[in-house]
Amino acid sequence: MSAGASVDPRGPRFAAAVTTVVLAVVLLTDWWPLLAAQTVVFALGAFRGPSATPYSALYRALVAPRLKPTTERESVAPLRFAQAVGLGFALVGTVGYVTGLTGLALVATAFALLAAFLNAVFDFCLGCEVYLLLQRVTPRTKRA
Repeated sequence: MSAGASVDPRGPRFAAAVTTVVLAVVLLTDWWPLLAAQTVVFALGAFRGPSATPYSALYRALVAPRLKPTTERESVAPLRFAQAVGLGFALVGTVGYVTGLTGLALVATAFALLAAFLNAVFDFCLGCEVYLLLQRVTPRTKRA
């Protein structure tokens, strides 16, 4: 997927809602294999783009056909960054559960849940905002 690619913003919000449910179930049950599966979903989103995730496939197959078309588009780059951040927290959480560091696992999973919840409920992508902030403060090199 190219850097200039864009997606229907309702898809990532749907994915955030599914992620919220998945992470809440993990926190309620301590079922770390589900967190490991979510880690894979985050990895797909970070490395291949949000359209490569199973949640995107669900959105395209089940939700999008029932919605009115939209001309609104969202850049993929901030979404991939947000997925990478989610990947980091989910990976730390999974490692925490596997190694018996349950406190670490709970905190890392809770941070990922908070970010997913903010996106799902308030349409506020925390990772996307951090990406945009980093873009503003990162010095640009001049091309010859």
